Amino acid sequence: MSDSPRYSPLYAVHESLGASFTDFAGFMMPVRYDSDLAEHHAVRTAAGIFDISHMAEISVTGPEAGAFLDYALAGKLSAINIGQAKYSLLLNEAGGIIDDLVVYRLGEQHWLVVANAGNRFPAVEALNHRTTGFDVNVKDESDATALIAVQGPNALDILKHTVGLELAAEAAERPEPTLESLKYYWSLPATFLGNPMLIGRTGYTGEDGFELYVDVQHAAVLWNALMAAGESRGLVPTGLACRDTLRLEAGMPLYGHELNLTTAPVQAGLGKVVALSKEGDFVGRAASEKGVSADAPVLVGLVGEGKRAARADYEVYSGENKVGVVTSGALSPTLEYPVAMAFVDPSVSELGTIVDVDIRGTRLPYTVTALPFYSRKKN
Repeated sequence: MSDSPRYSPLYAVHESLGASFTDFAGFMMPVRYDSDLAEHHAVRTAAGIFDISHMAEISVTGPEAGAFLDYALAGKLSAINIGQAKYSLLLNEAGGIIDDLVVYRLGEQHWLVVANAGNRFPAVEALNHRTTGFDVNVKDESDATALIAVQGPNALDILKHTVGLELAAEAAERPEPTLESLKYYWSLPATFLGNPMLIGRTGYTGEDGFELYVDVQHAAVLWNALMAAGESRGLVPTGLACRDTLRLEAGMPLYGHELNLTTAPVQAGLGKVVALSKEGDFVGRAASEKGVSADAPVLVGLVGEGKRAARADYEVYSGENKVGVVTSGALSPTLEYPVAMAFVDPSVSELGTIVDVDIRGTRLPYTVTALPFYSRKKN
């Protein structure tokens, strides 16, 4: 892979909007357009539009695609319905996490695996390596696919008023054939100016919202159409900085922080994602069935007081004993107090336990708290 920076198909659009950029997984992506806080609050109260085209899209097709995914991934993907999506994990033989993924079923023999940008090539390599013995085709379609997310309470209204965006005729055959009736973690086929695309009701912010998969050549026009529809509905362009505080408030793990190759799903609260009850073997089954040692660190939520926030890699103490390390932390823009996630010794993981976090030489008390920190009010 080249060391040269890569660019989203929407890079010119972001430049025209005055975005600041950061290198994320080799891509120059917008980190903010104006204010991290303003963008965060816009998603919680109205809507934000994100370019997440750096994510990886991997098509899995063939007569044995479902059986293959049941072997390759931790979940039972053959069991989901056409149109349904499922959060899953790509494990290694030791039960560690190569990546966390969202998988859509698009047809009887067609699934779409969406991987993290930084894990695109390891995910493609692992999936290809696992095809032996299966009549299946794995194709990396990332370079041809743009991904735009519209998140927030006004997201549905914005999509309904986007000129050129329509549901495909086959959407009428689905159990929830409209955007209004579409359930969380389901999708519908759609078109934009007559060109096929996919709309998923998923997201990574804790809000209602949609993720739109479209051919890269139509991405800029779609972005502008969404912005036009959202102009009177509070839609603002939003960058990766506020996406991180939004997902932290929602208690969603981030690969490289809460998840990695040496962390077992059960340690991160993702034990239920591993379908030990499914028939047959899958990569990581033996290690997952063996489990982890009784003293293996576990992921917890932490809530502090005041305005000084814990950050990733800050140490956690119980008395003079180091008992853990923070994986993500921030001053919550919505809650207005510090929140963090940390891997800690099981002896201090009970809800209500008080620990100390070393914040640049000062140890401040934090309380072990259930995740998520924030849950949206549902209609």
